Amino acid sequence: MVSGGIDSPVSTHLLLERGADIIAVHFDNRPFTDDKQLNKTLELIKTLEELSGKRIKTYIVPHGPAQTTIARNAHRRYQCVLCRRMMYRIAERIAREEGAVAIATGESLGQVASQTLANLRTEEQSIEIPVLRPLIGLDKVEIVRIAKKIGTFELSISPGLCCTIVPDKPSTQARLNAILEEEGRIDVESLVEDAVKGAEVV
Repeated sequence: MVSGGIDSPVSTHLLLERGADIIAVHFDNRPFTDDKQLNKTLELIKTLEELSGKRIKTYIVPHGPAQTTIARNAHRRYQCVLCRRMMYRIAERIAREEGAVAIATGESLGQVASQTLANLRTEEQSIEIPVLRPLIGLDKVEIVRIAKKIGTFELSISPGLCCTIVPDKPSTQARLNAILEEEGRIDVESLVEDAVKGAEVV
């Protein structure tokens, strides 16, 4: 799962360095972000290809419709957790179609609301495939140091609209039973199907 931010390109680089083959999945949050975020992500993937000498097949997944549905039907404080669970499900579906054995993310413990230990556990319970988190124990200073070393930092911090649908007070301790109740108001499977069918491979 690769975005235009600092963390996920570093995570991807670390896995590529260890010899992993990567299929990138980018969740396109337009209209809650702008075109620059997508363009940044594609440029970052190109940089990672040059660093590793490997081609990286890339899926661009339309995620705005799922974000809209979640915002309209679920409690606002759970937006980020519900979003991550949806992203995990879509990534898992793509992984199975591609024969991939795990999902990798740029998550590091406690960096944002969706990455508290409680929320990571609740999010991961939406799927069966393993989740690899190369940055889980690193702090931001350490991640930035690697990003600067590999040449992705300046691109990652270049202008681009961050996700604007993030709630003012996101939950940091989302319990699974509460999340399942919120998901009961949403046709999760249909959203996953539509996202996978709408994905563009570049």
